[in-house]
Amino acid sequence: MTERFIPTHGGYENLLSFQKARIVYDGTVWFCKHNLDKRDRTYDQMIQAARSGKQNILEGSQASGTSKATELKLTNVARASLEELLEDYRDFLRVRGIDEWTKEHAYTRRLRQLNRQTNANYETFKKGIEHSDPAIAANVMIGSVKLTNFLLDRQLRQLEKAFVEDGGLRERMTRARLTERANQKRKKD
Repeated sequence: MTERFIPTHGGYENLLSFQKARIVYDGTVWFCKHNLDKRDRTYDQMIQAARSGKQNILEGSQASGTSKATELKLTNVARASLEELLEDYRDFLRVRGIDEWTKEHAYTRRLRQLNRQTNANYETFKKGIEHSDPAIAANVMIGSVKLTNFLLDRQLRQLEKAFVEDGGLRERMTRARLTERANQKRKKD
C-alpha cells in the first residue's frame, strides 16, 4: 500500500491555542455568572463567543485530515469569535469607566509571567479570573483573550504556509495514486 494521504489529525488538546481558549471559556462562564445579570443579552453572547472560540479550534483540528480549507476556516472563525469576546470585555470596562491595563501595568507583566509557565491552566489564573474586583477579573480575561488571539494568528499563518507547501487532500490523493502506479509499474518491470 502507498503512503497514507490522510495525515494524522486531531490532537487539538496539545494546541496551546486550544488550551488557552479553554481557560478563556471557563473564565468567561465564571465572569458572566458573577458580574452580569443572567437576563442581560451580553451574558449568553459572551459565553457563546468563548465557546465558539474553543469549539472551532477543536473542530478545525479534527477536520484537518481531510480538509485544510475547513481547518483554516474554522480556526479563523475561532479567532473572530474571540475578537468579539474581547470587545465585550472592553465594553464592560468602558461603560463602567474602568481602564484597560496597559502592556506595562504591573498586573499585565504578572499575567505574562504566568503565561510562560509550562502547562498553565485555569488554576494558574484562578486568583485573577475569580477576583472579587470586576476590574481585575475583566482585565485578566482581556489578557487571556489577547494571548489566545495572538496564538490563533500565529496558527493561521502556519496553516497557510503548510497549505502552500503541502497542498490539500486532492493533491495528496493524486500524489499517493501516482506513487502507487509507479510502484506497480516497477513491480511489473
